[in-house]
Amino acid sequence: MKAFSGLILVAAMAAPGLVSAVEAYPENCPEIFHHTMKQLHSSKMLNLCEVTGGNPVLLVNTASHCGFTDQFGDLEKIHQKYKDRGLVVLGVSSDSFNQEADDEAEAADVCYKNFGVSFTMLSTVPVKGDEAHPLFKEVARQDQYPRWNFYKFLINREGEVVSSNSSMRLPSDKKIEKLIADKSE
Repeated sequence: MKAFSGLILVAAMAAPGLVSAVEAYPENCPEIFHHTMKQLHSSKMLNLCEVTGGNPVLLVNTASHCGFTDQFGDLEKIHQKYKDRGLVVLGVSSDSFNQEADDEAEAADVCYKNFGVSFTMLSTVPVKGDEAHPLFKEVARQDQYPRWNFYKFLINREGEVVSSNSSMRLPSDKKIEKLIADKSE
C-alpha cells in the first residue's frame, strides 16, 4: 500500500497482466463508511467517505409505507438546522420490515416530493440479519440492528455509534438534538 494525498491506493493482481483496483478511501475515513452505495432512484454511486466527509452522521433506515414516514419532515428540519455545523443526515431505504415501495421511483417521491428531503438518500438495502448491508452489520456489531423503520443511529467522527434511538423517538427529540449538538461542535 502506498499513500497519495490522503488516499490509500490498493491494487491486486487478478491474472498475469491484469490489475484490479480496490476502492480507495481517505486515511481519516472511519472503516464503517468504507462503502459505495447507490443513491435512491438514481444510477449515481456514492462513496460514503466522501458523503460523510469526516463529520458526525445521523443514520436512519427508512420505508415509504411506514407509519413513521412523517419523520422524513423532522429529519429534513434536523438536516437544515445542523448541516452547516457538519452533521450529515444519511437515509437508507430498506424493505427489511416489508414496508418499502416495490418501485424505487415511488419511494423517492415519498421522501423528495412529499417531504422535501434534501439530505442524502440511498437505495434500498437490507438492514438486519445475515442479509444486512455491511454498513448496518457494523452498526449492529457496535450497538444493534434497527428493530423497525426509522431507527436513528448517531455516529461520531471516529465512526463509533454513540446513540441508537427507536422509531418512537422523533429526530427532534431533546435527547437526540442534545447529542447532535454536542457531536456537531
